Amino acid sequence: MDFANLVKALVLAVVEGATEFIPVSSTGHQLLIGHFIGFHSPNNTFEVLIQLGAVLAILYAYFSRLWKIATSLPNDPRARRFVGSILLAFIPAAIIGGIFSKMIKAYLFNPWIVCATLVAGGLVLLVVDEADPYQRTDAQGEDDRAVGTERRQRMDDVYEFSLPMALKIGFFQCLAMIPGVSRSGATIVGAMLMGASKRAATEFSFYLAMPTMAGAFAKDLLDNYKNLSSNDALLIVIGFIAAFVSALIVVRSVLDYVTRHGFWLFAWWRIIVGSLGFAGLILLG
Repeated sequence: MDFANLVKALVLAVVEGATEFIPVSSTGHQLLIGHFIGFHSPNNTFEVLIQLGAVLAILYAYFSRLWKIATSLPNDPRARRFVGSILLAFIPAAIIGGIFSKMIKAYLFNPWIVCATLVAGGLVLLVVDEADPYQRTDAQGEDDRAVGTERRQRMDDVYEFSLPMALKIGFFQCLAMIPGVSRSGATIVGAMLMGASKRAATEFSFYLAMPTMAGAFAKDLLDNYKNLSSNDALLIVIGFIAAFVSALIVVRSVLDYVTRHGFWLFAWWRIIVGSLGFAGLILLG
């Protein structure tokens, strides 16, 4: 391991953690960055292992909430329904990913597809963010109803998502198997289209990330453990820590951000990164 590879790995790890829980596609960013800086690990082993840092970051940030849910399960039907909704939403990705993951990686994991899906996903996110036929009950909502503006009230509480709604969100999440789509982006858009507020949609994507990312990590580790080498131990440890720290910062700040500002910044970020990626592929190959 040389210093140049260490810097490249650190960059990829920070990007993984910073982008995993926002709708910009961590996989897409890693594929593009790895392509242009020339970082490649056998079967993406490094990228697989540093995902655990992001998984642990969300578990750490949400530990008190998860503990409260776990301890209330025996006596609280609302908590049981919420856990059931998360597990139900996880099932489509578990089944489809388990069957088609190798095929998807073989045919879709290339930078041209990533650039296309980044741009397309950014445009979809802009439309969903701006259209917003729902809203919470607030002063602005009262003004809109006073002038006859037709709007519906958004769902603000993730505990109130119905089981059928959760299952549909789970199928939306499956779109993220295409690199560049974004797991969080697909679940957020799906939840918003079914009536969730921006904050609730984002929070549900956090909870759904826990079993989804843990399952994906376990499967990838099982498939690739033979490629692990003790020579890369320091690289992996540094990458793990960097992914954990950057993910933790994002998780603790993004809910308040999207509540106030929506998703336009993430949408334009996707469009710009995808467009620059196309330019780089054309000019540099």
